[in-house]
Amino acid sequence: MDTSDGGGAETGDVVAAARSLLGRLLTGHGVAVRITEVEAYGGSRDPASHAFTRTPRSEIMYGPPWRLYVYRSYGIHHCANVVTGPTEQGAAVLVRSGEVVAGHDLARARRGEVADHRLARGPGNLAQALAITLADKGTDLLAGAPAAAGAVRLGPAVPDPGAVASGPRVGVSRAADVPWRFWLAGDPTVSAYRRSPRAPRP
Repeated sequence: MDTSDGGGAETGDVVAAARSLLGRLLTGHGVAVRITEVEAYGGSRDPASHAFTRTPRSEIMYGPPWRLYVYRSYGIHHCANVVTGPTEQGAAVLVRSGEVVAGHDLARARRGEVADHRLARGPGNLAQALAITLADKGTDLLAGAPAAAGAVRLGPAVPDPGAVASGPRVGVSRAADVPWRFWLAGDPTVSAYRRSPRAPRP
């Protein structure tokens, strides 16, 4: 199966896929963000991934790439993930932060009185700014023209989004030191690193 989208993910490498998402536009429900921070999860090969154990919730992660996987964090916030494939591996990338570049008024209405650089800073805030919910789970992010107003879509890869930094993933207790969090260096929309208190000492 060809999983290429022109952004360097044709080998099925979730790390390459994660890096290829930086700088791309994620649009939905009247708002667009430029992705500035992501985290890669290796599916069945990664103990920190939801797909490490196959469950009804994570089943979509084992399907075709470039689908939207949405889950609720702590029963409160939605989080948006891009399934990267290959099929049956369960790899996906969490979209952690972004810069709102269109639909500012809608994003502010959804997020409240916060500074612009914080409108989509952090995965829960990003999903809230874009109004992404479980109803969007399974969306084909590369389907071309939106089928309906507000459909969630992913823009084309950006050849040079800027300097990319990397480090450990946020808040995971297993495989906590795997450096699969990637962000645009110096961008104010990038969230702060927080190590899980349940993670073993490095």
